[in-house]
Amino acid sequence: MELKFILESLLFSAQKPMSVKELRDLLANAATAEDADEAAKPFKKVKDDDLTAALEELAREHESAARSYRLACVAGAWQFVTQPEFSPWLKALVGVKNRPTRLSQAALETLAIIAYRQPVTRAEVEQVRGVNIDGTMQTILERGLVIQSGRAEVVGRPALYSTTPLFLEYFGLRGLEDLPAADELRRIPVERPPAPITADAGLATTPPEQLQLDEEVKTPVEETPVATPESPAEN
Repeated sequence: MELKFILESLLFSAQKPMSVKELRDLLANAATAEDADEAAKPFKKVKDDDLTAALEELAREHESAARSYRLACVAGAWQFVTQPEFSPWLKALVGVKNRPTRLSQAALETLAIIAYRQPVTRAEVEQVRGVNIDGTMQTILERGLVIQSGRAEVVGRPALYSTTPLFLEYFGLRGLEDLPAADELRRIPVERPPAPITADAGLATTPPEQLQLDEEVKTPVEETPVATPESPAEN
């Protein structure tokens, strides 16, 4: 039995998109079950690359067959989806769900900068856009399209932001590598604050009072004689 047809049966029956890891685990579980069929045992240790190759071959076959559906990978998970031109009849079947409002142009521009330069600070995004993004950032954070992914190793340790799997789903992308080329956007220079001063490499930032003490020890203050005005002549 061919691997691609096993995967096809799993994805056809699945109630949700499935990642390569989930499919690999299913194959392993089927092969190690107490009542495992002999046909399942050869697929116990299928490599991720072989799984991906089988899925991509299956996707090409469905695409060339020009059916009403196709196999797609969105945000790293595989699923069967219907072709967009059949949406009028599907809406009549399942109804129309309330969808979040469309993103504004400002939100799209901010998302694009984060997607291409991530992880990135809010200040860096504002440097590229040239405007304040407080309201826009709040919107895309609430929508789950962006998350705080760490802190920059600069003075103040500002938050770093990155896109989420939901971002990929929203735009129907398999992964960040599928983003359109935008080399110019990546090349726009931004200035970062200097790294925080530390007492020793790898240690936490030195407290201000310690910095002041160290400075006094290194450069002692020299006393400078103060000139006094001459006494006025007596009459």
